[in-house]
Amino acid sequence: MKVEIYADVLCPWCYIGKRRMSAALEQVNDRDKVQIVWRSFQLAPEEGHVPGPTAAEAMAGWWGDQAPARIARVQALGAAEGLELNLHLARPVNTFDAHRLCHLAAARGLADQMMERLLRAYHTEGLNVADPRVLRRLAGAAGLADAEVDALLAGDDYSEEVRADRRRAAEYGITGVPSLVIDGGPPVSGVQPPAELRRLLEHGLTTGVPHQS
Repeated sequence: MKVEIYADVLCPWCYIGKRRMSAALEQVNDRDKVQIVWRSFQLAPEEGHVPGPTAAEAMAGWWGDQAPARIARVQALGAAEGLELNLHLARPVNTFDAHRLCHLAAARGLADQMMERLLRAYHTEGLNVADPRVLRRLAGAAGLADAEVDALLAGDDYSEEVRADRRRAAEYGITGVPSLVIDGGPPVSGVQPPAELRRLLEHGLTTGVPHQS
């Protein structure tokens, strides 16, 4: 069973959703029959490579007086999953190269490790995930070979794959992340509680029919 997860490094809900999916998978029978595929979905393709205002400052612009309470809620939900979401350190940047690295990592069986490194770097450590030097270090920590990473960052490998993921998301009607597509079924939220995610996965494994919600 293929579970496609549409996500972006900039999204704190994607980090929370990743943790919840991991917890759900630990409880699923026939875990080895579940194939997780990370799909690229840039939330802010217009961002540059030089960090600007923090995520918290951006949220204050979106939500006004409600921002502190909403930020606190996101951080509390992250903490419940063992995550430190430092929205006052994270600074949105362009994630195109980060997504290209995820595709390279997937080709080497290291997609989960790469996504984990990127999410932690951005949300917890406040690193610039558009900086080639940062990306090289994170990719090496995820297990990718330096030569392959350097070649990717110097060229345009996997650029079309990133764009194709976004086109595929549009075909599914996906407008937000994290979103799950289970065996080609309708997209569902990927930030549901682990018990609900487990139910969705086991439904697909048992019936072979994607759950509709």
